Amino acid sequence: MRLRYAKRGRLRFASHRDFQRALERALRRADVPMAYSAGFSPHPKISYANAAPTGTASEAEFFEIGLAQMCDPDDVRLRLDAALPPGLDIVDVVIARTSDFAERLQASRWRIELPGLTPAEAEVAVAALLAAEEVIVERMTKNGLRTFDVRGALCAARVMPTADGGAACAILTVVLRQATPAVRPDDVLAALRSVAPSPVLTGWHTPPPLVTREMQGPLAETGSADGFALGDPLAADREADQT
Repeated sequence: MRLRYAKRGRLRFASHRDFQRALERALRRADVPMAYSAGFSPHPKISYANAAPTGTASEAEFFEIGLAQMCDPDDVRLRLDAALPPGLDIVDVVIARTSDFAERLQASRWRIELPGLTPAEAEVAVAALLAAEEVIVERMTKNGLRTFDVRGALCAARVMPTADGGAACAILTVVLRQATPAVRPDDVLAALRSVAPSPVLTGWHTPPPLVTREMQGPLAETGSADGFALGDPLAADREADQT
């Protein structure tokens, strides 16, 4: 089965390893008939796809589980969701009917809330980033210092209107291609600071931004304002199940 889950509220600070441990306990409590690997140290057959960075919320995280027997997807969703802590929420479950799921996770749409930065100031920075041909940033990874071309991975970026006018908080929506190594929302913020330096921009992390992955899936060009749209990566499994 393929499952989509959300990380909400304080659970955005749970690491991927934290989620793995919580999920395996929840699968046992929910009595999901898991399939196990062979060998001296069997482990449940679970695979994960493109986990969001620790500290970011998400409405679109995915993993797959292998089962020892056929189960009803809605029943698995309800039982597993009840066994997980509030804030780690199972949103959707489908039977895996296709073999190219990872290839369909081509891009992610992120919402970035920036307290202390006005929409007008954010517009200037976003326009400068979109106008650049290349914007290189550095980030320390477990393999050492790496460089990333943020502009090359950026499909779309815009400042969103807010209900109250948003004088004290700019909200950005960005669409990023998923490649290796992956460009993250904090890389986008570093790129914005580099192309639009000003005294105002130095305060972007006080308080820190609130980042949420809203969606990830196949990428398609459209006639919309962004120019790009993300599809549902589970749609092919649903269609195959109906046929």
